[in-house]
Amino acid sequence: MSVLPQISCNSPPTLFRCQSRDVNGCAVLTGYRRTFQAGNNGSINSISDRGTQLPGHREIDKFGQNRDSVFFRDGVRRIDFVLSYVDDKDGDKKAERRREFEANLEKAGLELETEDKSASDDRKTYYLKIHAPWEVLATYADVLKIKVPFKASDIPKAREVPLEWFTHPFRLPDNIMRPEPDYFTAPFDKSKVDFFLIDDKDTFFPPSTRNRIVYYILTRCPYYKEDRKEKDKTGIKRLLNNSTYTSAYPLHDCQYWKKAQDMQCESERYHLYRYWARFLCFYKEQPLNLIKKYYGEKIGIYFAWLGFYTEMLFFAAVMGVICFVYGVLSYEDNITSKEICDPEIGGRIVMCPLCDKKCSYWKLNSTCLSSWQSHLFDNEGTVFFAMFMGIWVTLFLEFWKRRQARLEYEWDLVDFEEEQQQLQIRPEYELKCTGRRLNRITQEMEPYLPFPSKCARFCLSGATVLFWTCLIVACIMGVIAYRLAVYAAFASVMKDSSTSKIQLVGSLITPQLATSVTASCINFVIILILNFLYEHVAIWITDMEIPKTHLEYENKLTMKMFMFQFVNYYSSCFYVAFFKGKFVGHPGNYSYMFGKWSMLRNEECAPGGCLIELTTQLLIVMAGKQMVGNVQEALLPLLRNWWGSRKGRSHPESTYSRWEQDHDLQNFSQFGLFYEYLEMVIQFGFITLFVASFPLAPLLALFNNILEVRVDAWKFTTQFRRPVAAKARNIGAWEEILNVVAILSVDSYPRIPHPKSNSVPVKLPSKLIMSGKRNIWSCNQNGAFIMAFTSDMIPRLVYLYAYHPGSVATMEGYITNSLSFYNISQIPLLNLPEPEENPSWFNSSTITTCRYRDYRFPPGHEKQYTHTMQFWHILAAKLAFIIIMEHVVFVVKFFVAWLIPDVPAEVKARIKRERFLVQEYLHNYEVEKLKMQLSQSFCLSTETASLLPSSPKCTCITAHLQWRKAWRYITEISAPNPLECGLLLLRLSLEKAAGNLTDE
Repeated sequence: MSVLPQISCNSPPTLFRCQSRDVNGCAVLTGYRRTFQAGNNGSINSISDRGTQLPGHREIDKFGQNRDSVFFRDGVRRIDFVLSYVDDKDGDKKAERRREFEANLEKAGLELETEDKSASDDRKTYYLKIHAPWEVLATYADVLKIKVPFKASDIPKAREVPLEWFTHPFRLPDNIMRPEPDYFTAPFDKSKVDFFLIDDKDTFFPPSTRNRIVYYILTRCPYYKEDRKEKDKTGIKRLLNNSTYTSAYPLHDCQYWKKAQDMQCESERYHLYRYWARFLCFYKEQPLNLIKKYYGEKIGIYFAWLGFYTEMLFFAAVMGVICFVYGVLSYEDNITSKEICDPEIGGRIVMCPLCDKKCSYWKLNSTCLSSWQSHLFDNEGTVFFAMFMGIWVTLFLEFWKRRQARLEYEWDLVDFEEEQQQLQIRPEYELKCTGRRLNRITQEMEPYLPFPSKCARFCLSGATVLFWTCLIVACIMGVIAYRLAVYAAFASVMKDSSTSKIQLVGSLITPQLATSVTASCINFVIILILNFLYEHVAIWITDMEIPKTHLEYENKLTMKMFMFQFVNYYSSCFYVAFFKGKFVGHPGNYSYMFGKWSMLRNEECAPGGCLIELTTQLLIVMAGKQMVGNVQEALLPLLRNWWGSRKGRSHPESTYSRWEQDHDLQNFSQFGLFYEYLEMVIQFGFITLFVASFPLAPLLALFNNILEVRVDAWKFTTQFRRPVAAKARNIGAWEEILNVVAILSVDSYPRIPHPKSNSVPVKLPSKLIMSGKRNIWSCNQNGAFIMAFTSDMIPRLVYLYAYHPGSVATMEGYITNSLSFYNISQIPLLNLPEPEENPSWFNSSTITTCRYRDYRFPPGHEKQYTHTMQFWHILAAKLAFIIIMEHVVFVVKFFVAWLIPDVPAEVKARIKRERFLVQEYLHNYEVEKLKMQLSQSFCLSTETASLLPSSPKCTCITAHLQWRKAWRYITEISAPNPLECGLLLLRLSLEKAAGNLTDE
């Protein structure tokens, strides 16, 4: 378990500060403590009367306070973190916890200052302000290996690209895009402070780094007494859970609508709102460097990915619109729809009933409108669009890796390895894992979870996920049963076309459409309910597994949530795409969902296929999710903040300070980014897995994402408290999930590592997933399967080139060719419609056969009602299409993946150049430092020898140690300067000859 360095402060309470000594004997400021006279303040007086005072409490000065101040009352020390609490019925226990916790914070070196509740907007809340002095920041920057600048970069910037003037309207001011100069950086070393560019210790570490360090201390600081080692009483998270403190957060630097009055404040929040969070800036680029500086790399990489994804969606949206426009322009050339709508063709074709008892015979031309609608999305252009999307997915993933590599270099994340996360072991893991074992790598004792306990937790977690997955399948089966049952009801109600009297939309309403829309809406509501319930279950089972690190916790939760959401959102679309209409049977031998006793006959597709119904399902679920998500993200935080700050507005005489304003904002939870990624990845699945059925899906996603970027920016800037900064070099497990979705959507081949790639596989919770260029076999080609088995494209092409009448290829006669005959007299009584259900035009004496969608021999044939040879030709063509499209996309994807390296050559060269320069500067620094030490020790040893003439063998201890250090430096440091090395060896030899060095 991590133990914070504790420094005892024994100075009396009336002193303003207590000091201790660091390892070098230098005085270190460790805490401020001021006496407090509470006057008529009951709760605080009760603590003071017991002779013990909460650390950090001091008298409130109500005059001269800057409402936007982010500093202590002295105007010098910056507020790095704020804790709030209220007095309640259980005040004594909580006050005791706070007293011990704050005392331990002071021992760790933090400085505290408390604002009394009388100055707060609600007259109930106390605010504890925390400041980390230089000594604390330097210590933990060394522990966390935080990179800091040591020299201005001399690497020239990239050249301007041609036609750069064209992008000027989309650009932001240079001071917003590049808020910091470019430096060479190195991990901070407390023993080499003079090596780094430290102009001002108060501003050397930016606020995001300061709050990250303070939060690291808060999560590991205990609140038990020294005489009682209660390991579970540790960390601010536990204190928040038991309501000892009500909130913990770093401060925004100013109000978002105007700059800070204090010139020492950066006003970065104001710049972010002005140039990023307003919707009128939707066409502008994002200030990613400023986002990273203010919120940290983890949030910065999310917005970088979201912006890049939105940019790439533009190309997919353009191609989707072209495909849709082609369908509109070829509207009049659609012979199939013309035949269906023709009264002489479609009006004379009598179709068999679509359900038992309640469904009557119907004419084919009743589906005229749906056949025209289907042509808009199911045409020749759809095939090319599906192939384009397969290539687009590859380009998106490959170019994102390049963009990510560039960001890693620019944001100093190249050497940020996941092993550094081991320094950030979750406090919950340290507390719950009481066993200890030796780490083979570090040779230190560390907590661990016994294997039997880990297996039991894993099995329980897996069983829970399996149960909820089965629950989703059960709900989908229920929706399918609803579709089967309600279709008969709609067919019975609409048999006299009562809905046609409805203005505008009356002619559009059919039993098929009514069933599809209502079932899709019910399914969407079920999706939202199951999501809400499962979120809490997923968090509970992930907590139960006790992951070791924050990274492992996020990966496990991500996998659980995505697996559930994948089944929840996509299962209904998979049913329509691959199951509906495939297991129907034929008149006289229909298939039933739960057997004939259920009377629920499997659904059939319309004569034009199920693609238009898949489009309806996709549109309702995808668009509904986007609308609900935007309402939740925009309205709910706004309403909550309005409700929470209403009391502050009712007391205009009170000072509405910076910490109170931030306290009234919404807390940014640890799952904040998780839900943002999840929303976008689910959308990515919609536009890749089922895009062949709805080419306009990328356009809807593009509009949504343009809004999403600004809504998220607005939330972060105006509605949320400032998150604790966190580092991340990539989007984590989401990158693996995107690759899996891409594999399911477009390819069926092994991913081959790029010959120039240096990526190393990283083991995630799912052991089948690798990082970088993956070595996993994909399962299917979803886009090709949709085109082959859901669309009616392949049967039409087979008819056009193999079964058309005459010598000229034409689609005339396709409808008649695609429908089989069945003798009405042979239909079983169970399947026959009731007499009152038959339409007025039906006459059983003149109409002896009905048609159904299949390729079977007609009645009277020796092979009646068995599949014809055309059926097998079409099936072979579908399989051939899948294989051909798969290999075409495979070749293009393989070539693109080979052609585009993950890391740009320019970035590789810059990384190597920077590493070389860093090593050179560090070496020169060590050499210069050693020269100075040798000079000092030589003078010191000479003076010592003159003072001790009777003891020539005696050596000054300091000089002796310095010479031994020099010898170790010369023999151990690799590749020193030969000239300097020779001079040092000569000096050592002379000193040894003079008797100032012993043989040891």
